[in-house]
Amino acid sequence: MLNDIRFAVRNLLRNPGFTIVAAVALALGIGANTAIFTVVDSVLLRPLPFRDPERLYKIGANQRLISVTDPGYIAIAAQNRSFEGVAALSGSFKSLTGAGEPVQLKGSEVTPSFWKVLGVNAIVGRTFVADENRAAVLSEGLWRNRFHADRSIAGKPITLDGEGYTVVGVMPASFTFPRTDDLWLAAKLDPQNTRNAFRQAIGRLKSDVSPARAEAELATIVHGVQTTNPKVFRDARLRLRPLQETIVGKIRPALRVLSGAVSFLLLIACVNVANLLLARASRRRQEMAIRSSLGATRARLLRQLLTESAMLSLAGGLFGVLLAAWGVAALLSLVPPGMLPRFEEVRMDPRVLGFTLALSIVSSLLFGAWPALEASRTAPAQSLKTSHRFRNALIISEIGLALVLLIGAGLMMKSFLKLRAVDPGFRSENLLTLQLNLSGAYRTADQMKAFHERAMERLHALPGVTAAAAVNWLPLGQALIMGNFHVQDRPDNAVNFNVNKPAVSPGYFSAMGIRLLKGRDFTSRDDVKAPGVMILGNIAAKRIWGKEDPIGKRITFSDDPATEDWYTVIGVVEDVKQENLKQDTPPAIYQPLAQVQVPFFLEHMSYVLRTSAPLKVVEGLSRARLLEVDANQPLFKVASMQELLSASTAEPRFYSRVLVTFSVIALVLATLGIYGVIAYTVSQRTREIGIRVALGAKPANILGGVMTRSAVLVALGLVLGIAGALATTRVLRSFLFEVTPTDAATFAVLSALLAAVALAASYIPARRAMRIDPMVALRYE
Repeated sequence: MLNDIRFAVRNLLRNPGFTIVAAVALALGIGANTAIFTVVDSVLLRPLPFRDPERLYKIGANQRLISVTDPGYIAIAAQNRSFEGVAALSGSFKSLTGAGEPVQLKGSEVTPSFWKVLGVNAIVGRTFVADENRAAVLSEGLWRNRFHADRSIAGKPITLDGEGYTVVGVMPASFTFPRTDDLWLAAKLDPQNTRNAFRQAIGRLKSDVSPARAEAELATIVHGVQTTNPKVFRDARLRLRPLQETIVGKIRPALRVLSGAVSFLLLIACVNVANLLLARASRRRQEMAIRSSLGATRARLLRQLLTESAMLSLAGGLFGVLLAAWGVAALLSLVPPGMLPRFEEVRMDPRVLGFTLALSIVSSLLFGAWPALEASRTAPAQSLKTSHRFRNALIISEIGLALVLLIGAGLMMKSFLKLRAVDPGFRSENLLTLQLNLSGAYRTADQMKAFHERAMERLHALPGVTAAAAVNWLPLGQALIMGNFHVQDRPDNAVNFNVNKPAVSPGYFSAMGIRLLKGRDFTSRDDVKAPGVMILGNIAAKRIWGKEDPIGKRITFSDDPATEDWYTVIGVVEDVKQENLKQDTPPAIYQPLAQVQVPFFLEHMSYVLRTSAPLKVVEGLSRARLLEVDANQPLFKVASMQELLSASTAEPRFYSRVLVTFSVIALVLATLGIYGVIAYTVSQRTREIGIRVALGAKPANILGGVMTRSAVLVALGLVLGIAGALATTRVLRSFLFEVTPTDAATFAVLSALLAAVALAASYIPARRAMRIDPMVALRYE
């Protein structure tokens, strides 16, 4: 075997052109597969970094399994016998002051059992103990960046939202559950609060208990509690779902699509190398015949040829690993924030290298087996005939595979372009947004409104700012508040659909560039002392009153309204996209900020500034002015509206970029493949073509004959590719926007593109055949 390896290496080095071309093709295919497998392995296949993660389940009722009230969780924790432990958690935002510049932190409120259920420990200090209040556990990043990795941090106080907390521990850098949090706070449960069901619940099943048995027990608990208090559980049925699936389930289809794309790319690379080896095999027949006459058996020749293929594949795999290392970094740099779960865990490790080695071995068999069989045949005439057919089959399959990738990328690109062309309902240029969450001393609605009024005065006075306004739930901010409403003088005073309920300041619509269709805008006179007023989005107005004029009609958000709870419609505006461009535009009813009395709707606020000055300049000035209002209220997020628009299309843009990159590589490989096949065919037919020219055949006939053969191969490849695309692009349905997986225009345009490129690649050797000199051809051989 060592002799075979040495001979294979020498043989490959003697043919550097062939070796480099084949190794590069394999490196592209193997490298792309290794890069995608690195992500798939880290995100989908590798267990969660917790103790016995297969026994961890999320407990809940709705689709996201976030629907447990405090008393509901308390009942589950006290009555269940199926879990070793259960824990509750919910998201939280806190402003950190007194440790450098104020900053908004992202965290989670968790019960003390949280750490034991997951089986994780602090690297500094400890985690929570029972009945602990105002305690905080820091992330490693926050501890290092804000507290300079002080190992004596445990027991020291910090100030969050103006209130004192005690740091009890620091978690390792690898711990990022349930999201990339800055800190974890001890949750304070309210046994009487059945209004909000925002808690998540997780549990660790006992080793001898099945999920079905645990769900049955939960059903019994829910039934028992609902007989005395039906508001504790919003749903009569609680479900279990593996914790890992709740974390990675959303990204699984996308990673499967990318894995399929790179698999096609590797197959195309293998087809190219197989064609190169077949061409090389025909030139090595004399060598094989001599070795056979000297006593080498066919099995011995096959072993030598397969060893050469293996060496070639390992070289491609080695370069592929280097390419994958760059590819993983490039891929992660393109991934939109928050799209890829377990992002911090993505890395190349021995498992990935083992995958690459296995892939290299399998690839060597894919592209090397048939050429080796052909080269070792003892009947040259039959070998040439079967080799010719096999090469044709390879080029047909290569064109088909390339077309499937091209169509998939084309569908994604067309979908992305359609999404980007969606009208958001406002003008995004020269618009800056600033978001904050009020905390600390701001408890009442009046206190919050006073802060916003002072902030708006300072922001409006900034140089270059032409308009300034406020809205609690910003368009394209990925959030909205939906609720019901009632209409005066309707038989049941109700309308059976929910609406978005933004609260806005006067001048908001003009600042955003949202068209006022009829009526008037809010003014400073629409305050808490004035009669209640509302402005409707066009969709809501048409769904409620149809063609009737809604101005002067009356609406309430209260289920049991008093006289002062009725609001008069004073205007109708154009509708806007609220969550993202892909979601349906929600019907909306706007209310003036000055008339809002519930603190919850005032603590989160976004300021929008339309400016003629550079946005970066205005951003710096805005930060300074808001700190003048209250130095302990940090901005949560600052972004231009153009950036928010771009973020709304980030995921489809990412998929389009990746698939287009793979399809371009596939197109190049397929083009080189058909060029190689036609060029080799022309070289094999040099003597025949020379004789035909000598007998009077016109150059146009020679050109037409070669191009006709190419056109037949291309046509068969396109038929195969279209059939493959019709069968496979259906997996893209959930990723497409206003484009069907069988979009005829995309299929036609990309089929024509591939045909044109393939025929152009065939034209070069065909033109060379047309210019063959008969005298030179007759001396060929």
